[in-house]
Amino acid sequence: MLRKTFIFIFYFSIFTLHAQVKADDILGNWTTVENSVSVKVYRLNNEYRAKVTWFDERLGSGKPMNLRHDTQNLDPELRKRKVIGMEILEGLKFNPATSSWENGTIYDGSSGRYWDSSVTLNKDGTLKVRGYWKVKWIGKSLIFRRVNPGTFKKL
Repeated sequence: MLRKTFIFIFYFSIFTLHAQVKADDILGNWTTVENSVSVKVYRLNNEYRAKVTWFDERLGSGKPMNLRHDTQNLDPELRKRKVIGMEILEGLKFNPATSSWENGTIYDGSSGRYWDSSVTLNKDGTLKVRGYWKVKWIGKSLIFRRVNPGTFKKL
């Protein structure tokens, strides 16, 4: 009986440890499930950020990626910056109690506005990025899937 209990505890602890989300699990390249935009999530000090690395040129004005600028930004000085390489997510901190990244800010390039944001890693390996206004249930979510660095350039 003691042996069965030990084996059960051993297997349970392995699966529990393996299933835990770690702070750096969101690092890397991600694209929306609709293949409309790709981002690179990275860490700067203790903060998680994301920048645009690719987007579908057929969306919006139809201009090539390298010629698009942040024309909707409310700050006239920032309207000159290119969309490719633009930081759109910043300030996220990992919360181990909820296994999520919270208290961030996300930039909506279509409106030029900033929103509060949070990120969760779903059990299926997708990333749920939520932009919201004051409370999480008033907002919008995007779902991303992990991709290899060269994949999104070929989409």
